[in-house]
Amino acid sequence: MGLLATAAPASAADDAPDSNPALRKPILVGANPGLQLFDTSGSCTAYVSTWQVEWSTHGAGNALVLWRPDGVRVVGEDPHLALWLADHFVRHFPELEGLPWPSPRFHRSTVQVRLDLASGLQARGGGIDVRMAEVLDRRAFATDQFPLGGVEHSLSLVLGPCGRARAVVDGRIQPGEISRGGTPDRPSSSAFLAAAEVWRA
Repeated sequence: MGLLATAAPASAADDAPDSNPALRKPILVGANPGLQLFDTSGSCTAYVSTWQVEWSTHGAGNALVLWRPDGVRVVGEDPHLALWLADHFVRHFPELEGLPWPSPRFHRSTVQVRLDLASGLQARGGGIDVRMAEVLDRRAFATDQFPLGGVEHSLSLVLGPCGRARAVVDGRIQPGEISRGGTPDRPSSSAFLAAAEVWRA
């Protein structure tokens, strides 16, 4: 009885999922490759977030989210899912920090995604065509401190940085180049595969 009597009661804050990662539940399972292009001054010219959702609290399916200085285009068959991916996830990604986020324009279209950790990515739909190749590495990543809209989320995935990538929008190759860095043992790239991805909140 002594130990139980002196133990401090758990506070409501300690029981909140955002403060206790062990209480967080999956909200999305799937894959989310990303491609960011930069001009010679280092400014972002385009960011494409590809989604292959096996299960989520908002349904399953594929989607593409394209950010450019002239606006945000969201492509998918289910607007409920696709716009949730754009607003809950993509708009809060670090790649877009400090960049404007106008109201997304939804385009209903089938999105085809072919993701292979050995060879790369092919994804297209709604006038957007994304290709990534030359997978440089494959490594696991996990964190319990990924904020989305001020709320901490847990994220785990397998990352595959790529050495080559391009995005074509409405028949035009998007300007800019990918950014590569890191070391030979741990390369990084602004074109990356992200598979076996689980978000918890």
